Amino acid sequence: MKNIVVVFTGGTFSMKIDEETGGAVPFFLGEELLEIIPETKTLANLDIYNFGNFPGPHITPKIMLELSQKINELIIKDSVDAIIVTHGTDTLEETSYFLDLTVKTEKPIVVIGAMRTSTEPDWDGPKNLIDAIHICSNPNAIGMGVLVCLNGEINAASEVTKTHTEDVETFHSLDFGALGFVDRGRVILNRMPRKMETIQTDELNSNVDLIKVYTGMNEKLFKLSADSEISGMVIEAMGVGNVPPLAFNGIEYVLNKNIPIVLTSRCPAGETLDIYGYPGAGKWLRQAGVIFADYLNGQKARIKLMLALGLTTEKKKLKSLFEED
Repeated sequence: MKNIVVVFTGGTFSMKIDEETGGAVPFFLGEELLEIIPETKTLANLDIYNFGNFPGPHITPKIMLELSQKINELIIKDSVDAIIVTHGTDTLEETSYFLDLTVKTEKPIVVIGAMRTSTEPDWDGPKNLIDAIHICSNPNAIGMGVLVCLNGEINAASEVTKTHTEDVETFHSLDFGALGFVDRGRVILNRMPRKMETIQTDELNSNVDLIKVYTGMNEKLFKLSADSEISGMVIEAMGVGNVPPLAFNGIEYVLNKNIPIVLTSRCPAGETLDIYGYPGAGKWLRQAGVIFADYLNGQKARIKLMLALGLTTEKKKLKSLFEED
C-alpha cells in the first residue's frame, strides 16, 4: 500500500451543523475524520497532518504560501508517496492552482473537499477521500501535477472551477473537460493537463486587485484601485477581451502608473484574444500593454500574478509567464 499524507485544512468536509446557530461550522480534525471513515485504513498507509480547520473563505494567499511550503517539505521525503489535501470548496480552485504552480514534484497531489457536512445523510466527504486514495495509488497519476477530485471527476488544478453554489457535481473544467474519473475504485485517466508550469519563488505579492467589467462602466474603479498603490490588477473583460471606452480610459490610467494588468474574460469559458479593433477592444488593450491570460479565469489569473510579482516586476518577464510565443 502507498504511504500517503493527508493534509487537513478544514472546509465543509470537517464541518457539522451547530445546534445553537443551525449553521455548519468547523468541527472534526483529521484523526477524528479518519476514525469515522474506517475504509480508508484498508486502502493505504495514511499519515495525518492537521494544517488547520479553515472555512474556505478564511483562506488567504499567506495561508496558501504556508501550505505550499509545508507540502514541499513533506513531498520530498522518501517515505511519502503522495499527498491528499482536504480544503473548503469556496477557494479550493485557487489553493489547488497555487499548489500546482509552486510544488514541483512527480508524486501525486490530490485536493478534495465536500459539498455536504457530516450531519447530512448525503455527506460526500468520505467518497471524495476514498477516491483520492485510489488516484494516489494509481501509477498513471504520477507526473500529472496537482489534481482535484470531487464527485468522482478528476480535473487539473489549472483548469477546474466551481460552477454551482451547492450541487455536489460542481467542479468542472469548462474549456477542456475532465482528465478522467474514479468508478468504484477504478481510476480512468484519459489525457494530461493542457499546460503544466511552475513558478519558482518563495515570495508572493498579494496586493493585486480583481475588477469585473460591466456595461456602461467608466474609469472610477480603475482610478480608485490604482490610487491605492496596488502592485497589479486583473480585469475580467467582456467576451473575448473587450471593455467600454470609458473603462479603457481607466485602464490607461492604471498602466500609466506602471501597474501591470492581466486580462481575462468574465465568460465562464473561453480565452482572451485581440480580435476586435474598435475603441476599448482587444487590439487597443494589447497595444496599450495589457497582458492576456489565455484560458485562466479571474481568480486563477490573480493567483498567478501574485506569484509572478513575487518573482519579478519586469513587464516583459511577466508577459512571458502569461502569454505563449
